[in-house]
Amino acid sequence: MNDILIGIDFDNTIVCYDSVFYEVAVERKMIGCELQCRSKEQVRDYLRGIGREDQWTLLQGYVYGACMSRANPFPSVIDFFKLCREKRIFTAIVSHKTLFPFNGPKYDLHRVARQWLEDQQIDRIVAQIHFEPTRKDKLHRISQIGCTHFIDDLPDFLAETDFPKAAERFHFDPNFSEFKHQFRRLHSWAEAIEWIISL
Repeated sequence: MNDILIGIDFDNTIVCYDSVFYEVAVERKMIGCELQCRSKEQVRDYLRGIGREDQWTLLQGYVYGACMSRANPFPSVIDFFKLCREKRIFTAIVSHKTLFPFNGPKYDLHRVARQWLEDQQIDRIVAQIHFEPTRKDKLHRISQIGCTHFIDDLPDFLAETDFPKAAERFHFDPNFSEFKHQFRRLHSWAEAIEWIISL
């Protein structure tokens, strides 16, 4: 199995922020607690809908920086990494993440993300961790390290024309989106574990 290298995105693929975005938006009085904006996407769509894209950008920087420790791993993702290690399948985290937020306080987003991985003890069971400043750099890294498979929550990223052809693409889709594409879907990490068991 050591000829397999599974690359995995970080934000919204390994890390689940849903409750954090809602809670922080309420705390910072960006939305009222009575609003049914429970997911990250609902909070984003609400703020954009009322013309507050600036608030959405600030909120992202705050959550990914100061509040990263409040986020949880998606269920079973740590078990997925452990199973891969047991089966001698290499894994690599490859994420598009700027060093600092676009607006607001200059949190070191790479340092915060690495601390979260250490706190969750994921850094001990992953072969490589890469945070890239641009999507182009992320694509280059996937190619450079030789990923045979890649899992990401963004189908538009998987559909990039420069995406390495050698890597089989998986859309991590816990919300059962209606987005149409040709990639294999994984609706949960438990489903991903079943895939690994079948190899």
